[in-house]
Amino acid sequence: MYFGDAPRELTAGAKNAVEVCLGVRAGERVTVIADELSRSVAASLEHALEERGAKFTGLLLEDFGPRPMSAAPEAVLEALEKTDVGVLCMTPQPGELTARMAIVRVVERRQIRYAHMVGVTPEIMQQGMRADYRKVDELSDRLRERMLHAKTLTVKSEAGTSFDAHFNPQLDWVKTSGLISPRYWSNLPAGEVFTTPATVDGTFVCDATAGDYFNGKYGDLQATPLEMKIAGGRLVRVDCPRKDLEEEFWNYCHTDENSDRVGELAFGTNLGLSRMIGILLQDEKFPGVHIAFGDPYGSQTHADWKSRTHVDVLTRNCDVWIDEDQVIAKGRYQMEHLGLS
Repeated sequence: MYFGDAPRELTAGAKNAVEVCLGVRAGERVTVIADELSRSVAASLEHALEERGAKFTGLLLEDFGPRPMSAAPEAVLEALEKTDVGVLCMTPQPGELTARMAIVRVVERRQIRYAHMVGVTPEIMQQGMRADYRKVDELSDRLRERMLHAKTLTVKSEAGTSFDAHFNPQLDWVKTSGLISPRYWSNLPAGEVFTTPATVDGTFVCDATAGDYFNGKYGDLQATPLEMKIAGGRLVRVDCPRKDLEEEFWNYCHTDENSDRVGELAFGTNLGLSRMIGILLQDEKFPGVHIAFGDPYGSQTHADWKSRTHVDVLTRNCDVWIDEDQVIAKGRYQMEHLGLS
């Protein structure tokens, strides 16, 4: 599969993904799975892989049936069984989470290096994918070390977010800083440190973006924020000026018995970002803290429960305290509090 000519403005981000994040070596087999909307990004990755001397295989999702996909195409799963490195760059559609989770299961079973670029755009390739991922990794390491011993995380924002989270020391804090290894696959652009919290109590106001297909359908929620009440780690109330969004989000979070449960609490650690752009894939890496309802990525955090759904929600310009030490003020890391300059 030839994805086309690589747009010149995307080559730096693609080179960073291939050489720094995935560490592709000459002669390695690399499979890139893309869709029509992400074709220019796939073309830039193809160009970078050819320059690296990799053995490239490209697959276009639309070649295997109509979208949205109810299941991962067999040809895609078969290709991942034979490759050394995998990349998925696509624009998500409603109902496709099951297909993407099937792809991830193959990746985790085979322990191949894998970049999950769901929702990637040319704009993201020119911003988040140009970050210095070694600095992102340094910050992510420091936060993970602190959180392994933390008792309480407090998050507040001027928009109304105010909650406390507590943690189970048996569950891991996972670093996805962009330096991808066989042990942990990562979203790209990267920059997260996350776990499954034991409890979350309070209010979370999503005045930025929401995940899964909500991002594409509703965009940036700054003008119509979702206000969520959480008790004992479960969603108990949703309010929104857009009643269609309020109802749809509530129903999504009651798809199965754990869809309303906070499965993820994450720090965004991509220091290369200067603003949110309304695209979840990048915005969730922006400095701050966000949560997600649904599946806890138990293969990584070691949480012992599952869900068929997973939806992130983001808040802007938050203040964050680890125990009583403020490490983020209005969306900016207080680096000296983390032992970094």
